[in-house]
Amino acid sequence: MDTSGDTLRLATRGSDLALRQAATVRDSLASRRLTVELAEVETTGDQLTDELIHRLGKTGAFVHSLDEKVLAGELDAAVHSMKDMPTERPDELVVAGVPERGAAEDVLVTPDGVGLEDLPEGSVVGTSSLRRKAQLLAERPDLVVEPLRGNVDTRLEKLLAPSLQAEHQERHEAEQERKGQAGDDDSDYEFPYEQDVEAWFNGLAELERRALEREPDTEYDAIVLAKAGLDRTGLTYHVGTATLDPERFVPAPGQGALAVTAVDGALAEDIHERLDDDRTRVETTVERTILAELGGGCVAPIGIHGRLAGGVVRTVVRVLSQDGTETIQVSRDLPVERHISAAQELAAELADRGADDLIQAARRDTGDADDDAATAREEDE
Repeated sequence: MDTSGDTLRLATRGSDLALRQAATVRDSLASRRLTVELAEVETTGDQLTDELIHRLGKTGAFVHSLDEKVLAGELDAAVHSMKDMPTERPDELVVAGVPERGAAEDVLVTPDGVGLEDLPEGSVVGTSSLRRKAQLLAERPDLVVEPLRGNVDTRLEKLLAPSLQAEHQERHEAEQERKGQAGDDDSDYEFPYEQDVEAWFNGLAELERRALEREPDTEYDAIVLAKAGLDRTGLTYHVGTATLDPERFVPAPGQGALAVTAVDGALAEDIHERLDDDRTRVETTVERTILAELGGGCVAPIGIHGRLAGGVVRTVVRVLSQDGTETIQVSRDLPVERHISAAQELAAELADRGADDLIQAARRDTGDADDDAATAREEDE
């Protein structure tokens, strides 16, 4: 493809978050004199509405459908959340571009913004990530962790629905009582709200209005999401959040980063030159190299976070049992000049220290010995 005059056709999923992420890539390339057209592709993962997300990792259901369009020549490149991508891919397909990374951290989301340590005992926390569940239980074994599925806005609606519906009911009952007392001269009833129900409803954000109409199966006290997803959808200011320390609550490999895949060749090189961020490429290469060497994929709770600082990549890796009762964690400064081989050595050390045992135990627990090392899929960044 001669990118000097043609339009690059960029595959993306059709969710709001995916479209926003693809738009940032499009705009970045457009600022570098490359015309880009987004093409929405429905994936196998989009068609499955009930199966838990970590079950989808085995086939890369949210990734492969886009890449298949690229391999077939129907589209030129595809945008993915990097943490979704299998560590193994067809030889002819490369990660052509890695834009500057967004926030890598996870956030605890609650209606009132309390921190993890302040949640009442027995609180229900929603996530379908094995990694997040294990780390929640390792930190707070008293919590009840329940599955949570859906895009970012759907998850937030499920969290907000119970409290908003309760407040709506209370306001409605207060208004009915005020109307009942309207003709009673002896009544000392004081309406407890500054606004009536209609004015209150009109002041709600669209997200909150949709939450009012939901009938959630589970009442969540909190949920865990990727900060990058909240930031990119513009929903951060509609909820209370507490950022989880990435040294203790270690993010997924590649979290917060995007990847543009293309067939190896001139186009991939052109995308690389226009889009690639050196810092992000190094950090995520370290993270994904360790993941690939450990081979845990989506069956084991694994957090890996690298941060380039001067001449080293400060790397923290945490491998846990699925119930969070066992954990192996290592922090290491890896020399940037040989970050790939250093990451491989760190993975080997972790395996020797018991990480391999935890991963094999998780593999037996899930009955998924043929997993392809895809990361656990969550549509939140």
